[in-house]
Amino acid sequence: MVKVYLIGAGPGDVGLLTLKAVKAIEKADVVLYDRLIGDEVISMIKDMGKELVYVGKENYEKGCERQEEINWMIKKYVDEGKIVARLKGGDPFVFGRGGIEIEFLKKHGISFEVIPGVSSINGVPTSAGIPLTHPNVSSSILVVTGKEDLKKFYNFNGTIVVLMGKDKLGEICMDLIDAGRSPETPIAVIENGTLKNQRVITGNLKNITEIVKKEKVRGATLIVIGDVVKFRYG
Repeated sequence: MVKVYLIGAGPGDVGLLTLKAVKAIEKADVVLYDRLIGDEVISMIKDMGKELVYVGKENYEKGCERQEEINWMIKKYVDEGKIVARLKGGDPFVFGRGGIEIEFLKKHGISFEVIPGVSSINGVPTSAGIPLTHPNVSSSILVVTGKEDLKKFYNFNGTIVVLMGKDKLGEICMDLIDAGRSPETPIAVIENGTLKNQRVITGNLKNITEIVKKEKVRGATLIVIGDVVKFRYG
Protein backbone atom coordinates (compact mmCIF):
# COMPACT_ATOMS: atom_id res chain seq x y z
CA MET A 1 0.00 0.00 0.00
CA VAL A 2 1.24 3.51 -0.85
CA LYS A 3 2.10 5.41 2.32
CA VAL A 4 3.26 8.72 0.83
CA TYR A 5 1.97 10.55 -2.24
CA LEU A 6 4.40 13.16 -3.53
CA ILE A 7 2.06 15.45 -5.45
CA GLY A 8 2.57 18.37 -7.80
CA ALA A 9 -0.17 20.93 -7.08
CA GLY A 10 0.45 23.05 -10.16
CA PRO A 11 1.22 26.79 -10.25
CA GLY A 12 -1.68 27.91 -8.05
CA ASP A 13 -4.98 27.80 -9.94
CA VAL A 14 -7.10 25.03 -8.39
CA GLY A 15 -8.29 24.12 -11.90
CA LEU A 16 -4.74 23.09 -12.81
CA LEU A 17 -4.64 20.45 -10.07
CA THR A 18 -4.79 17.13 -11.92
CA LEU A 19 -7.53 14.56 -11.42
CA LYS A 20 -4.91 12.04 -10.30
CA ALA A 21 -3.67 14.51 -7.68
CA VAL A 22 -7.18 15.03 -6.31
CA LYS A 23 -7.75 11.28 -6.03
CA ALA A 24 -4.48 10.87 -4.12
CA ILE A 25 -5.38 13.69 -1.72
CA GLU A 26 -8.74 12.00 -1.10
CA LYS A 27 -6.89 8.86 0.04
CA ALA A 28 -4.61 10.76 2.44
CA ASP A 29 -5.07 11.27 6.17
CA VAL A 30 -2.73 14.25 6.43
CA VAL A 31 -1.54 16.79 3.86
CA LEU A 32 1.83 18.49 4.23
CA TYR A 33 1.85 21.53 1.95
CA ASP A 34 4.35 24.12 0.75
CA ARG A 35 4.28 27.93 0.75
CA LEU A 36 3.22 28.48 -2.86
CA ILE A 37 0.14 26.27 -2.86
CA GLY A 38 -2.88 28.27 -4.09
CA ASP A 39 -5.47 29.40 -1.54
CA GLU A 40 -8.28 27.73 -3.50
CA VAL A 41 -6.37 24.43 -3.43
CA ILE A 42 -6.05 24.72 0.35
CA SER A 43 -9.76 25.55 0.68
CA MET A 44 -10.67 22.48 -1.36
CA ILE A 45 -8.57 20.24 0.90
CA LYS A 46 -10.11 21.79 4.03
CA ASP A 47 -13.56 20.98 2.63
CA MET A 48 -12.42 17.35 2.36
CA GLY A 49 -11.83 17.36 6.11
CA LYS A 50 -8.13 16.50 5.83
CA GLU A 51 -5.54 17.33 8.45
CA LEU A 52 -3.43 20.16 6.97
CA VAL A 53 0.14 20.87 8.05
CA TYR A 54 2.10 23.82 6.67
CA VAL A 55 5.74 22.98 5.96
CA GLY A 56 6.72 25.87 3.68
CA LYS A 57 10.26 27.18 3.70
CA GLU A 58 10.57 30.87 4.55
CA ASN A 59 13.30 33.06 3.05
CA TYR A 60 15.15 33.38 6.35
CA GLU A 61 15.34 29.62 6.91
CA LYS A 62 18.19 27.38 5.80
CA GLY A 63 16.74 25.13 3.10
CA CYS A 64 18.72 22.01 3.99
CA GLU A 65 17.87 22.15 7.68
CA ARG A 66 14.19 22.78 7.00
CA GLN A 67 14.12 19.95 4.47
CA GLU A 68 15.53 17.57 7.05
CA GLU A 69 12.73 18.54 9.45
CA ILE A 70 10.13 17.89 6.74
CA ASN A 71 11.62 14.48 5.94
CA TRP A 72 11.34 13.32 9.54
CA MET A 73 7.86 14.80 9.86
CA ILE A 74 6.72 12.65 6.95
CA LYS A 75 8.19 9.57 8.62
CA LYS A 76 6.51 10.45 11.93
CA TYR A 77 3.07 10.47 10.31
CA VAL A 78 3.80 7.24 8.43
CA ASP A 79 4.90 5.59 11.69
CA GLU A 80 1.55 6.65 13.16
CA GLY A 81 -0.15 4.65 10.42
CA LYS A 82 -1.28 7.64 8.38
CA ILE A 83 -1.25 8.06 4.62
CA VAL A 84 0.63 11.25 3.77
CA ALA A 85 0.05 13.60 0.85
CA ARG A 86 3.15 15.73 0.37
CA LEU A 87 1.85 18.64 -1.68
CA LYS A 88 4.33 20.73 -3.64
CA GLY A 89 3.85 23.73 -5.90
CA GLY A 90 4.26 23.11 -9.62
CA ASP A 91 5.87 19.74 -10.28
CA PRO A 92 7.64 17.94 -7.42
CA PHE A 93 10.74 17.26 -9.51
CA VAL A 94 11.21 20.81 -10.85
CA PHE A 95 13.04 22.95 -8.24
CA GLY A 96 10.93 21.25 -5.59
CA ARG A 97 13.46 19.06 -3.72
CA GLY A 98 11.30 16.09 -4.62
CA GLY A 99 14.36 14.02 -5.38
CA ILE A 100 15.71 14.60 -1.87
CA GLU A 101 12.46 13.45 -0.27
CA ILE A 102 12.39 10.34 -2.47
CA GLU A 103 15.94 9.47 -1.38
CA PHE A 104 14.80 9.70 2.25
CA LEU A 105 11.70 7.57 1.70
CA LYS A 106 13.68 4.88 -0.12
CA LYS A 107 16.34 4.84 2.61
CA HIS A 108 13.66 4.19 5.25
CA GLY A 109 11.70 1.66 3.21
CA ILE A 110 8.61 3.84 2.92
CA SER A 111 6.40 3.13 -0.10
CA PHE A 112 5.52 6.14 -2.23
CA GLU A 113 4.05 7.35 -5.49
CA VAL A 114 5.02 10.51 -7.37
CA ILE A 115 2.23 12.41 -9.14
CA PRO A 116 3.36 15.01 -11.69
CA GLY A 117 2.01 18.54 -11.64
CA VAL A 118 1.77 21.42 -14.09
CA SER A 119 5.03 23.34 -13.66
CA SER A 120 5.04 27.11 -13.38
CA ILE A 121 7.73 27.02 -16.08
CA ASN A 122 5.12 26.46 -18.77
CA GLY A 123 1.83 26.95 -16.89
CA VAL A 124 2.45 30.59 -15.94
CA PRO A 125 3.63 31.91 -19.34
CA THR A 126 0.76 30.10 -21.06
CA SER A 127 -1.71 31.63 -18.59
CA ALA A 128 -0.18 35.01 -19.39
CA GLY A 129 -0.60 34.45 -23.13
CA ILE A 130 3.12 34.11 -23.86
CA PRO A 131 4.34 31.18 -26.02
CA LEU A 132 7.72 29.90 -24.85
CA THR A 133 8.64 28.85 -28.36
CA HIS A 134 7.77 30.24 -31.76
CA PRO A 135 8.99 28.89 -35.11
CA ASN A 136 10.11 32.35 -36.21
CA VAL A 137 12.06 33.45 -33.13
CA SER A 138 12.85 30.65 -30.66
CA SER A 139 13.02 26.86 -30.68
CA SER A 140 14.80 26.41 -27.33
CA ILE A 141 14.17 27.23 -23.67
CA LEU A 142 16.62 27.83 -20.83
CA VAL A 143 15.21 27.54 -17.29
CA VAL A 144 17.22 29.00 -14.40
CA THR A 145 16.70 30.41 -10.92
CA GLY A 146 17.50 33.98 -9.97
CA LYS A 147 20.65 32.75 -8.24
CA GLU A 148 22.19 31.61 -11.52
CA ASP A 149 24.96 33.60 -13.22
CA LEU A 150 23.44 34.20 -16.64
CA LYS A 151 26.72 35.43 -18.10
CA LYS A 152 27.85 31.84 -18.55
CA PHE A 153 24.98 31.32 -20.99
CA TYR A 154 26.23 34.17 -23.19
CA ASN A 155 25.81 32.15 -26.40
CA PHE A 156 22.22 31.06 -25.72
CA ASN A 157 19.76 32.82 -28.02
CA GLY A 158 16.43 31.17 -27.15
CA THR A 159 13.79 31.95 -24.53
CA ILE A 160 14.98 32.32 -20.93
CA VAL A 161 12.62 31.54 -18.04
CA VAL A 162 13.77 32.75 -14.63
CA LEU A 163 12.21 31.44 -11.43
CA MET A 164 12.59 33.30 -8.12
CA GLY A 165 14.34 36.19 -9.85
CA LYS A 166 12.37 39.24 -8.70
CA ASP A 167 14.95 40.47 -6.18
CA LYS A 168 17.76 40.19 -8.72
CA LEU A 169 15.92 41.53 -11.75
CA GLY A 170 18.27 44.48 -12.28
CA GLU A 171 21.35 42.28 -12.00
CA ILE A 172 19.87 39.70 -14.38
CA CYS A 173 19.16 42.34 -17.01
CA MET A 174 22.63 43.90 -16.75
CA ASP A 175 24.31 40.49 -16.95
CA LEU A 176 22.42 39.65 -20.14
CA ILE A 177 23.25 43.02 -21.70
CA ASP A 178 26.91 42.58 -20.73
CA ALA A 179 26.81 39.11 -22.28
CA GLY A 180 25.69 40.55 -25.60
CA ARG A 181 21.89 40.56 -25.51
CA SER A 182 20.30 43.67 -26.97
CA PRO A 183 19.01 46.14 -24.34
CA GLU A 184 15.79 46.14 -26.41
CA THR A 185 15.21 42.40 -25.79
CA PRO A 186 11.57 41.98 -24.67
CA ILE A 187 10.92 40.77 -21.13
CA ALA A 188 7.79 39.94 -19.15
CA VAL A 189 7.49 39.76 -15.37
CA ILE A 190 4.43 37.71 -14.43
CA GLU A 191 3.14 38.26 -10.90
CA ASN A 192 0.87 35.68 -9.19
CA GLY A 193 0.74 33.58 -12.32
CA THR A 194 -2.52 31.61 -13.02
CA LEU A 195 -4.29 33.25 -10.06
CA LYS A 196 -7.16 35.75 -10.15
CA ASN A 197 -4.81 38.61 -9.28
CA GLN A 198 -2.28 37.73 -11.98
CA ARG A 199 -0.47 40.69 -13.53
CA VAL A 200 1.83 40.81 -16.54
CA ILE A 201 4.35 43.63 -16.69
CA THR A 202 6.30 43.96 -19.94
CA GLY A 203 9.25 45.99 -21.09
CA ASN A 204 12.80 45.34 -22.23
CA LEU A 205 16.12 44.60 -20.55
CA LYS A 206 16.90 48.30 -20.40
CA ASN A 207 13.74 49.55 -18.69
CA ILE A 208 11.93 46.64 -16.96
CA THR A 209 13.56 47.17 -13.56
CA GLU A 210 12.15 50.69 -13.27
CA ILE A 211 8.76 49.60 -14.59
CA VAL A 212 8.49 46.79 -12.02
CA LYS A 213 9.50 49.18 -9.25
CA LYS A 214 6.86 51.67 -10.37
CA GLU A 215 4.19 48.94 -10.54
CA LYS A 216 5.08 47.84 -6.97
CA VAL A 217 5.30 44.14 -7.73
CA ARG A 218 5.06 42.21 -4.46
CA GLY A 219 3.80 38.70 -5.27
CA ALA A 220 5.54 35.59 -6.53
CA THR A 221 6.99 36.18 -9.99
CA LEU A 222 8.19 34.34 -13.06
CA ILE A 223 10.26 36.11 -15.71
CA VAL A 224 10.25 35.40 -19.44
CA ILE A 225 13.02 36.89 -21.57
CA GLY A 226 13.13 36.81 -25.34
CA ASP A 227 11.36 37.77 -28.56
CA VAL A 228 8.47 35.39 -27.74
CA VAL A 229 7.15 38.10 -25.42
CA LYS A 230 6.20 40.11 -28.54
CA PHE A 231 3.62 37.43 -29.37
CA ARG A 232 1.72 37.81 -26.12
CA TYR A 233 -2.03 37.84 -26.59
CA GLY A 234 -4.78 39.04 -24.27
